[in-house]
Amino acid sequence: MALNKEIVTSLVGKFGQNDKDTGASEVQVALLTERINQLTEHCKQFKKDKSGQRGLLILVGKRRRILKYLQRTNLEKYRSLIKELGLRK
Repeated sequence: MALNKEIVTSLVGKFGQNDKDTGASEVQVALLTERINQLTEHCKQFKKDKSGQRGLLILVGKRRRILKYLQRTNLEKYRSLIKELGLRK
């Protein structure tokens, strides 16, 4: 259930500075959000998959830490990213 190459390249192209900018915080959050959405659907279907639920919680924590960093360093990018991805607030 990993992300396919087309999804990754589209997200990197949309949120990154260039096509190879996979390390930018915005790109990392977008990729984690896509993976979290996939795992959420998986966990809805397979309710007893505890390792899947644990992996989901780990990814959510990772995304939260990156968003916290982005909020500290660049508030405007943080707000636009939250709005564009449809996350809280």
